[in-house]
Amino acid sequence: METFRVQSREFEYNVIVGTGAWRSLRDFPLHGYSSVFVISEEALWCRWKGEFLKEAGLRRVQTLWVRPGERSKSLRVMQRLAAELLLRQADRRSLLILFGGGVIGDLGGFLASIYMRGVDCIHVPTTLLAQVDSSIGGKTAVNLGATKNLIGTFHPARLVLSEPRVLGSLSRRDFRSGLYEVVKHGILDGPELFGRLEQSLSSLRRDLAEELETILAPAVKVKVDVVNRDEREAGLRAVLNLGHTFGHALEEATGYRRFLHGEAVAWGLLGVSRLGRRLGLLPESDAGRIDELVRRLGPLPRIDDLDARRVLPLLPQDKKAVAGKVRWVIPERIGKVRQISEASGVAVAAAFRDIQKMGNDPT
Repeated sequence: METFRVQSREFEYNVIVGTGAWRSLRDFPLHGYSSVFVISEEALWCRWKGEFLKEAGLRRVQTLWVRPGERSKSLRVMQRLAAELLLRQADRRSLLILFGGGVIGDLGGFLASIYMRGVDCIHVPTTLLAQVDSSIGGKTAVNLGATKNLIGTFHPARLVLSEPRVLGSLSRRDFRSGLYEVVKHGILDGPELFGRLEQSLSSLRRDLAEELETILAPAVKVKVDVVNRDEREAGLRAVLNLGHTFGHALEEATGYRRFLHGEAVAWGLLGVSRLGRRLGLLPESDAGRIDELVRRLGPLPRIDDLDARRVLPLLPQDKKAVAGKVRWVIPERIGKVRQISEASGVAVAAAFRDIQKMGNDPT
């Protein structure tokens, strides 16, 4: 088990990763709160509540349910949760425990940031993607129509508890979706983590907590190091959007129905790899390693049937675009990326056609 310290503008907090992480909640000053609420998906909470409450030493909690899926990240659902908190007499000294994946973390974190002008929250991420990425750094959001994460705040958690055992209940597809985000961190980190993924990818199993810890901790460290240097995404933190520009456009173009988030990011990583090659920024050798690692993970939902005229116009609508110009994060090699905004539309369209020709065959 490892502990990473995140430095926020308001306070510092720990991200605890490894078997037994839930037990760390026993050392957290819960006595200072008037009430504790858990926000989760009903089936997920029923599966793990016994172990979590026992290990965390919690006795009295109230639960609020959110339906699975990206469509729950909406102002309508957030308003319903806020009304339910009020009905149950939650006040400014209440604590929200966000037990779930990225949807629960984003939605619940946003709710915590605005309910009575802000209450504390603790993230207990239960997906691989949430454990290595979305639970860390305080970014919260809901979607507005087809635009992902358009309305949000920065609201750091008081504590993040990442227990790898919970990943054993993920489907193969959900687990694989999180691994694509780990690959992204490997590209950002460099040869050590990337090489470790190349060597261990075939042996990683969602039900082997000890093996998972060997990639969880270094992947978390990548995110923590970036957040500590740029909490509010003034510059450096934008590198974490590697693969997300294409990825978000694919999600929006398909109404969030076709892709899990990590799958869309996987296509995005392949897309910026091709774009980097077309712009003369990424050597063929590193591009080949990135492509091979992504595709070794397994089949991806198809994109060859998507109309580029539907997908490409969504790119400038990304919330990180400035004056209509897309801010691309392009790998220059494994371990180094560059942010650019001068990629031509011709090059971007060609890169998208390149990955469409890959189909969905991972071999």
